[in-house]
Amino acid sequence: MSETAALAEAMTPVTALRIHPADNVATCLADIAAGEYIDVEGRGARLIEAVARGHKFALAPIARGERVIKYGFEIGRATADIAVGAHVHSHNLATALSGGGDYRYTEYEAVDTAPAPAPRSFAGYRRADGRVGTRNEIWILPTVGCVGNLAARVARIAGERHAGRIDGVHAFKHPFGCSQLGDDLGHTRGLLAALAQHPNAGGVLIVGLGCESNQLAPLLETIAPERRSHIRTVSAQAVEDDVEACLALVDELVEACAGIERTPVPLSELTLGVKCGGSDGLSGLTANPLVGRMADAVAAAGGKAILTEIPEIFGAEQMLMDRAVSRAVFDETVRLVNDFKQYFIRNGEPVSENPSPGNIAGGITTLEEKSLGAVQKGGQAPLVDVQRYGGEAALPGLTLLEAPGNDAVSSTALTAAGATVILFTTGRGTPLGFPAPTLKIASNSGLASRKSGWIDFDAGQVLNEGFDAASAALLDLIAATASGAETRAEANEEREIAIWKSGVTL
Repeated sequence: MSETAALAEAMTPVTALRIHPADNVATCLADIAAGEYIDVEGRGARLIEAVARGHKFALAPIARGERVIKYGFEIGRATADIAVGAHVHSHNLATALSGGGDYRYTEYEAVDTAPAPAPRSFAGYRRADGRVGTRNEIWILPTVGCVGNLAARVARIAGERHAGRIDGVHAFKHPFGCSQLGDDLGHTRGLLAALAQHPNAGGVLIVGLGCESNQLAPLLETIAPERRSHIRTVSAQAVEDDVEACLALVDELVEACAGIERTPVPLSELTLGVKCGGSDGLSGLTANPLVGRMADAVAAAGGKAILTEIPEIFGAEQMLMDRAVSRAVFDETVRLVNDFKQYFIRNGEPVSENPSPGNIAGGITTLEEKSLGAVQKGGQAPLVDVQRYGGEAALPGLTLLEAPGNDAVSSTALTAAGATVILFTTGRGTPLGFPAPTLKIASNSGLASRKSGWIDFDAGQVLNEGFDAASAALLDLIAATASGAETRAEANEEREIAIWKSGVTL
């Protein structure tokens, strides 16, 4: 995928782009009318129909059944003969993915990544176990949906009571924790336990009801004893005044962490989560490769980057596998991908049941095309580890994390895995925010301008200013955010979690 960055780096403002020399389609960077002649790096085509921004048109005749190539890879097969200058999309292109996968292991060889940016540091909160948080907040986690509103009420009162002393008090409601069985209950318990250990939480109150499946005691048992000192628990059925009991514990937690101050730390102390949602045809050209540079910068500094959304790497997984630092990491990646494909098949769904309606409207046609754009968020850093849902990224470099593509579920999983800042790329826009500070990065300048209340950074500038300038600006914003600068989602009080529901409900 390095060709993508190289081509975009050198380009001047144009109306269409062929990403890789082998591509037989080009992507429109603006709406183009029928009859307009487009020169794409010396290879011209007259459009025989209007093509919207982010969508593709043919640079060469493509016969029915022939491979359509973008990013230098197959993104599907033509379902009809396609003439030069014709719109290439769902009406004449279909996925070639199936449930199987024939993967090969090759010994990892480091590749040259983008030029290293100037060193950065940020002001973070050093925790007792050595990890560094980017916020000093109190988190209230209900074990079960029945006490979600209680948790929210306590957070509202405590937030007003302690305004200015800490970075905030937040309750994270969810509907689960009761009537769950087996692995499904384990997902809920493990996810909440991981959130309770997050370095952005200076104190955590876990609120139980008392009769739920997700009991307090076994939940606490999943947390290492050395990470429990900042955690308090209460069972609402066991106290007379549940609000006052919760507030008293929050007061105690605030007193314990309010005096902690930010200190300068290097970029190696950052854990970066990368995510895309509401992607369009420009996401793989601008925002995602730009975020990939951020993942590379953090990994090169000795920090951690986390990539997830496993169904959105189908069709591009071999590219990640080729970066596995060992046979063991490769084998675990294969198991994770195949397990997720079987999850689809068990539920009677094709593994290619993607992209979403919004993706399609934005110009993405097949899952292969979406995946080839999406994996660019992981840059070129070595793949050092694979973690299952609820696991924590522990090694410098890139970690692959088990989670579905759903925005809220996967972003919550990134936070639970230790992400202290999340980079969320989007071509369509979303207001949603998550427990870790989340920077929304628009793939196009139109979205950034139109939804300035949602968007933190305009990656559309890549098309005019190149990747180096955009990389420096985004890395500065990441450092400022890690140091306490408020994201748009935080300003809008958009802070949610979602837990992966994968089993039977009683």
